[in-house]
Amino acid sequence: MAEQNVEPKSLDELESEADDLELTEDGEEGASELDALRAERDDLRDKFMRALADAENARKRGERDRREAENYGGSRLARDLLPVYDNLQRALQAIPDENREANAPLIEGVELTMRELLNVFKKHGIEQIKPEIGERFDPQRHEAMFEAPVPNTKAGDIIQVMGEGFMLHDRLLRPAQVGVSSTPAG
Repeated sequence: MAEQNVEPKSLDELESEADDLELTEDGEEGASELDALRAERDDLRDKFMRALADAENARKRGERDRREAENYGGSRLARDLLPVYDNLQRALQAIPDENREANAPLIEGVELTMRELLNVFKKHGIEQIKPEIGERFDPQRHEAMFEAPVPNTKAGDIIQVMGEGFMLHDRLLRPAQVGVSSTPAG
């Protein structure tokens, strides 16, 4: 026997047929057809609710992906700009005090470039991590470059800062590079 391809009926059509059956047919045949229509209606209602839930989940997933792309889509570019910041910082630190007055316009230009770069960082959610000597080492934000016993410090205290770190919103772009005390408690 060949199976017929029957179009599914809408919920309204099924309910209308069920009402007609209740009014016109009595007996076992009408009841079994009515039960079949109710089962088909319940199945369609279940499929509809699942499709609605899937659509809502897809919308939420799309919104979350859009937010992440907006906040973190530029993280590769941001990482690539960090060496520019480092080089500007090194250039300013390399100028001897006796040459500062003679090179004042050049120094001012480098400082302005550095400030503008930091303003762009801030505008895009990039914040500096600037640990201070004596702070506690935080492995979520700092990278220990070395450990050394230093008098009058506790193990885990920062004893030297070699490089600043950066966060992009709540994600670490680069940890701050620090030296950490290994002085045992005592």
